[in-house]
Amino acid sequence: MSKKRLLVLVFALLLIALSWWGVVSAQAGLVVRQLEREGVPLLYVVPENALKLPSVLVAHGYAGSKQLMLGYAHVLAHAGYAVMLWDFDSHASNGKPLKTNSLQKNLDIAYAALVAQPEVDTSRLATLGHSMGSGAVMTAAIGDVNRYAATVAVSPTGALVTTNAPRNLQLQAGSWEGRFIANAQRLLQQAGGENQNLADGKGRDLVIISNAEHITILFRNQSHQVARNWLDATFGVQRQSDYVDRRMIWYGLHLLGWLAVLGAIAPVLAVSSTARKIGQLRSWAGLFLTPFVASGALILVNRIADIASLGGVLVGGAVSIWFGIAGLAWLVIMSRLAIPKLRAVWIGIALFVVLWVAFGAMAQVVWLEWWLIPLRLKLFPLLALACFPWFLASGVAQQSLGLGKRIVWWFGQSTVLVGGFILVLYLLPQLSFISLLLPLFPVMMVIFSFAAGLLNEPFSYAIGSAMFFGWTLAATFPLAS
Repeated sequence: MSKKRLLVLVFALLLIALSWWGVVSAQAGLVVRQLEREGVPLLYVVPENALKLPSVLVAHGYAGSKQLMLGYAHVLAHAGYAVMLWDFDSHASNGKPLKTNSLQKNLDIAYAALVAQPEVDTSRLATLGHSMGSGAVMTAAIGDVNRYAATVAVSPTGALVTTNAPRNLQLQAGSWEGRFIANAQRLLQQAGGENQNLADGKGRDLVIISNAEHITILFRNQSHQVARNWLDATFGVQRQSDYVDRRMIWYGLHLLGWLAVLGAIAPVLAVSSTARKIGQLRSWAGLFLTPFVASGALILVNRIADIASLGGVLVGGAVSIWFGIAGLAWLVIMSRLAIPKLRAVWIGIALFVVLWVAFGAMAQVVWLEWWLIPLRLKLFPLLALACFPWFLASGVAQQSLGLGKRIVWWFGQSTVLVGGFILVLYLLPQLSFISLLLPLFPVMMVIFSFAAGLLNEPFSYAIGSAMFFGWTLAATFPLAS
């Protein structure tokens, strides 16, 4: 290894160590307990050596997890609240099938676990939920209006709110999520309009979180703090806290550090390619034609099966099938590939391991349930295999290109993926959740393009990237019943 690469490796390892220090430091003064009640995984966060605290149930949204809501939990716990989070049925580490009454049943289980904790003042309870979870917490607070003194609904869905129930309702929506703003405005009007009468439980508020959409709103300090202020005003809490949740910044540095590690060790992973280089005109033609082929194929598949639940995961299976069909069509247009060397297979697995650690090791304690429960682990190979053709075609198209052209390819692939899935949404509206993931495709493609440039070998790149993307699909989407 050259001196320059050795220095990059040392710097990267220091950056990784620093990022872990930052994440661990965010928990200073807090106690975090992993619990399970009636098959529901729970996470309890509370200040050290505290008693008789106001407490909050925090519910995630569709395809979310308890980890995704940890920003609120940390801010509230540092401000003197006990917080209980959980995974809804079929989500994250909860393998139970999602049924009609699952959301309320899970919430009731979390409530029972919360009030059983020794630090909790059972007379001072509140709820907070995002998207699907907002509907669950509002419904619970309406059903037992005297149980919860306040409710915060982030990116709210629907509930039968009135001027009296739930008590002290705060609605939040991101400035970039138009239909949720409209929904929040409708709920506010239905609840009687803005009102600061928190003493009588009639408080009503709508806050627009600037420069936020459906996912990023969960990491915005403005959202955390206005929720905390609303609960403070409800309970008359005076405790001061200057904690700002910066764990996602540390997570980003951790990811950057591991990508730098990958860059430093890339020569060790080098393998000569046996794939035939394809002309750029044919590669670009294939890229732009494949979304129409894949989207049309999904329509045909939907005629014989429920497209939303294929592959064992809701929506995620359809995403993997789209990638597989689009990739096969792209490969056919480019034509002719050589058989990979055995070393390329091992290098591809090594790439997966590095990407798995880079993306997921810290995500598990920051924002994403990355460890797969057995049900999800069984689905992972199928999802990865389905995605493999796309990444193989992508690797072939980008082989031996310079930095400038790879940036153009990143932009091209991101555009095609976003445009292709917008077409899918138009043709198959039951897959509407994909719309919330569109902003993530360009980010993922940056990571993949970086890996492709380092390895410059289509098969090893495709194996590592497909395994990583398949794992991401298996970890993220709800399990099909």
